[in-house]
Order: sequence, then C-alpha cells, then structure tokens
Amino acid sequence: MRRLGRAALLLVLSATTCAVADVGDFTPAELSRIAAHGPWPLSWTPDPGNRVSGNAAAIRLGRDLFFEPRLSANRRVACASCHDPAKGFQDGRITARGLVTGTRNTPGLLNVRQQRWFGWDGGHDNLWSASLRPILDAKEMGGSAARAARVLRSRTALDCHYRQAFGKPPAAGDPELLVNIAKAIAAWQETLISPPSPFDEFRDALTRGDTRAAAAYPAAAQRGLRLFLGRGQCATCHAGPLFTNGEFGDIGIPFFIQPEGVDPGRQGGIKRLLANFYNLLGAHNDDATRNNATATRHLRPEHRNFGEFKVPSLRNLTLTAPYMHNGSLATLREVARHYSELDEDRLHADGERILKPLKLSPQEVDDLVAFLESLSPSKALPAPHAPPTVDACHAP
Repeated sequence: MRRLGRAALLLVLSATTCAVADVGDFTPAELSRIAAHGPWPLSWTPDPGNRVSGNAAAIRLGRDLFFEPRLSANRRVACASCHDPAKGFQDGRITARGLVTGTRNTPGLLNVRQQRWFGWDGGHDNLWSASLRPILDAKEMGGSAARAARVLRSRTALDCHYRQAFGKPPAAGDPELLVNIAKAIAAWQETLISPPSPFDEFRDALTRGDTRAAAAYPAAAQRGLRLFLGRGQCATCHAGPLFTNGEFGDIGIPFFIQPEGVDPGRQGGIKRLLANFYNLLGAHNDDATRNNATATRHLRPEHRNFGEFKVPSLRNLTLTAPYMHNGSLATLREVARHYSELDEDRLHADGERILKPLKLSPQEVDDLVAFLESLSPSKALPAPHAPPTVDACHAP
C-alpha cells in the first residue's frame, strides 16, 4: 500500500510537471501583445451624450422596455425579439428583419457600451440613436410617441421610473418622449458586459507569472493564439481587450444583394449617419461640449469606404453564429477557411492590403478555431438584470 501511494504521488507530480510544461514558449514580444488584449472587463464610464447613462431608474425602465412588445404596432415585436439574451443578444438568423432585410446579420449587444460606431455600416454614432431606429422603423416595430405614452402610463412602475429618470410624466406630445425611451434602453444595454473567458484567465495568469494556472489553457488554443498574433495578422484589426479596432474594412466578403444591386457598406453608413437627425451633432446630444461628436464632425464618405463593414468584436463568438456582415459563414471553421483561401481579387482597390491567403493546414484551422472559441465565457451568461432602484415605484 505504501508503494502504491508513492507511485500515485509520483504520477500526480509528473502530470503537474507536464501541465506546466504545456504553456507555450511565448517570446517577450508575444507576451506583450497577449497582455494588450486585457484586462477584462474594461472599466465602465457613463456616456456623456446620454444624461441618464448609469441612472438606476433609467436602467430599470430600459430593461422593462427592451422586453416590451406593446411598443410595436402589432404588439408582438420587442427589442428582445431580434436580440435574444440566450443567443448573445443576437437572433441566430442569417440576416435580420427590418431596415436591411435580407442583407445584414443581426449584431449582438454584449459589451456594446465599448463601441464607437453602431451597425455593420456605422450608420449611428451613439447607442441611443441606434436603439431608437428599430422602434420607429415600420419594417420592425413601427412605434409612435402616442403608443409609447400609453404603454408607459399602463403600468405604475413604468410611469414611475420614467418620471424618476426624466423628471416629468410621459406625454405623447413631448418631442423628447421617444428619444428618452431610447436613452433608457441604451442605459440598460450598457450594463450587458460579458464575463471573463478562458483566454482572459490565461492572459491574466501569464501577466502575473502563474505558469501553473496558465497551463489550464488548452495547447491547441495556445497554438491558435500564436497564429492569431503572428502569421495571421488578425490582431492588426482585432486589437485590444475588445478584439476589435472599432473601424471598418473590406475582407473579401461579397457585397452584392440578390436579386440585384450592392450593399455600399460604410460609404452608405456615413451618408445615413450625417443625415440622421439623432446623431451627435444634433440637439439631442446631452454633451454640451460636443467633444463626443468630433469624429462625426469630420466624417466624409469616400470611395474607399464602399464595401467596407465594421470589424466586429471577437468576444462571445460561440453565441453569435452565423458570421460576417451578411451571415454568409455558418461556423468558425468556415471563417478560418475564408481567411485561409482568401480571394484577393475580391478586395477592391482600396481594400485592406494587409490581407493575404493564410493557406492554413487542417491542424492550423483547428488551432485557430480553438483559440476563437476560448474568447467566449466558459459559463452561461447571467440572466439580464437591472440594479435595484431606491424609490417608491415598487412599494406595496
């Protein structure tokens, strides 16, 4: 029995030693680049363009209205109809319903507070404007101020939280009513932050020099990470803790729309943004300095923007299939193969010339997918919530 116990101990020590040895031999440059993808989550700051950003009553109101189908003309469509919490606040469809029916995939909403532009073409420069569009769009919710006012007055808590957040009762004749509703919904969406992923645990362990903890990260994901940082040049666009530079690029995905026509992408988005009454240059921006409108003020549609689409965050990828702006790639393996077999002739003259066919081996495809999967939380996302509001809205 004593010899058996000693053998078991040696086996455990051997396994531990092998596990520690499994940590990739990353160079100082690679370690620095890995560290640049964190820490996560990022610190949160209120949106200066939304005066109720971070306001508890507005967050509670926004949470309730996000799931409220009575805001729609047919009383059956809510924000959550297309942004399902169980699917990473996406819908799982190839393309969305609404303004761009048949052309665009529905973006997820996790970590949306960290974004700069909204929509695949960046047609909005603020979250509350992006939240207002589907409420007004006849192809989506077809809402109106009169309908919204009735909904708010129909429930004591909704009416109470609106009054607390905005200091006045909901009135259909108030030109700010729908904007206020959108700002409340935006305030709630700002709370949708995804938890750390296996990659974050690995990154943090490396940063503090804990090789034993880092060894829990799969070897395949480590190889995929090295490919992501190196030959793939993926981190050039998918940079930082959010794994995106927040800008736009042409990656060789066709932008033709059936049966005819094209999706202009960022070029059309810039035109739509500048014509939008609710952009940050308009009267509803709550930042009196207008410092948050600097980027919008200098935007001009250029030829190079044609066919460019937003560089998405790579976080939570396992929750948000299918992929690309048009939902044309069903799996992460297809995404890896797209970059492996990239047709450079599909990149327009002003495209992202950093892109080259990666010519990945089957093993490298597996490794890259293993890394991408590690950017999603290993645990289920918590149920959508709002912080408790210290008020009398829910008093017995």
